[in-house]
Amino acid sequence: MTFTFGIYPGALLGDETGAVPLSRPDDPERIIAALRLLQGDAPTLLVRAYRPFAQTVAPDAPPTPADPARYLGQGRKLDLVLTFREPTGALDGWLDFVRATVRTEGPQLGTLQLCEEPNANLPVLDGSTPNVLQALVQGVVAAKEEALAHGHDVAVGFNAVPTFDPADTFWQDLGALADDRFHRSLDYVGLDFFPDVFRPIPAEQLAEAVTAVVTGFRNTSLPRAGIAPTVAVRVCENGWPTGPDRTDRRQAEVVEEVVRTLTGLGDDLNLTGYSLFGLRDANSSGASLFDRFGLLRDDYAPKPAFDVYRGLIGELTR
Repeated sequence: MTFTFGIYPGALLGDETGAVPLSRPDDPERIIAALRLLQGDAPTLLVRAYRPFAQTVAPDAPPTPADPARYLGQGRKLDLVLTFREPTGALDGWLDFVRATVRTEGPQLGTLQLCEEPNANLPVLDGSTPNVLQALVQGVVAAKEEALAHGHDVAVGFNAVPTFDPADTFWQDLGALADDRFHRSLDYVGLDFFPDVFRPIPAEQLAEAVTAVVTGFRNTSLPRAGIAPTVAVRVCENGWPTGPDRTDRRQAEVVEEVVRTLTGLGDDLNLTGYSLFGLRDANSSGASLFDRFGLLRDDYAPKPAFDVYRGLIGELTR
């Protein structure tokens, strides 16, 4: 079975209130050099990027990273997320935005994700945007129709976070809206999860926790929306930040254990890819949990996890 890797190459990220300030701006040449090292001889590496849509107001976040096309080439393709940030929930312009993106950037796209964490009700995420389920369902259909019309080989999907609340009806609500066109158009569903980041997990239980979350996502959550086992699952965002009481060594260990656990589940769960969040720290001197997610420090010096991830990409890409 195919298994490919990716990474978010920027440092800008958001916490529960907004954007985390960067200590240094992105340096495109150093980012390109790091991506080349990570990819090595692997035939591809997906470059994750985020682009917001809003019709009645300015988007609440900039596209990130800026000009992601500069990071492509040598088999690298774009893993592009179109976020739905229209505060009224009106779909005016949304489908045109989706179709225009596919039409103009289709040759560069490896994957296209519609909406960002539509089941996470936080201000910086699409789960807080009214009408997000309609935007998701109609966006997936529009993107696939446009890709087929222009002969672009683009995997179209959406992502979500794990559901632990038995009263959460997100998946049932999605299933009620999803028609045959949606199911025919859907190539993958992404999972964003960060074990041992927001809730501590004993080291000896990490692999078990990863297995439980991904298995529950595939076998419990997706069927509630009528999503078939033939639709691939990709881990779209996963990482483990360093910081006070969070060592560089442990980050490297977590990256390796999580990736090896996921690739071991690939055949059973139709799990076809993994993208790490992210390449570089926002602020290597900061004390916030969100400051140091990177495999590189904010000055581009590598942490041990950089070489670990590079080795995993070389060994496990297939």
